[in-house]
Amino acid sequence: MSKQNYMNTSVPEPPLDYSFRSIHVIQDLTSEEPRSGLRPLRHSKSGKSLTQSLWLNNNVLNDLRDFNHVVSLLLEHPENLAWIDLSFNDLTSIDPVLTTFFNLSVLYLHGNSIQRLGEVNKLAVLPRLRSLTLHGNPIEEEKGYRQYVLCTLPRITTFDFSGVTKADRATAEVWKHMNIKPKKVRIKQNAL
Repeated sequence: MSKQNYMNTSVPEPPLDYSFRSIHVIQDLTSEEPRSGLRPLRHSKSGKSLTQSLWLNNNVLNDLRDFNHVVSLLLEHPENLAWIDLSFNDLTSIDPVLTTFFNLSVLYLHGNSIQRLGEVNKLAVLPRLRSLTLHGNPIEEEKGYRQYVLCTLPRITTFDFSGVTKADRATAEVWKHMNIKPKKVRIKQNAL
């Protein structure tokens, strides 16, 4: 391989950044201007952003109604969305719409109002999810919070901005055996 080919790595596009915009509903994104960064956003011929990152942090969102539709209006390739930042909003649950982005590898949900630890189960279907934040939500106060998340999402490598170690995984596995009852297998009477 020549040195030139080796150096030819693609630089990720800057994020489509709607942070600190006092956005109440997702539909507001269509009329709001994103923040400008150090590098300009590239757009397709149709005018849609070519980014794989969407930052919606520090707003006042309490649900993600019409998220898929609005994202498809903003991004040329919404299926490639890899990073979503929804931190510091008013979300009370993890919306199932987030589980439709199979290339999602980074999801920030810290500083919201997520109440139930079981909400984390929804994220188990995301094959590429590696970095997740949930601290600053009421669920953080539940006993076994970190262990539950690590058991439910064994592929993540960073949780709440902290690397997941082998010791974390071992502790989570022990916690799982002590706290999560296995599903009972029901044997049909006719099969005996």
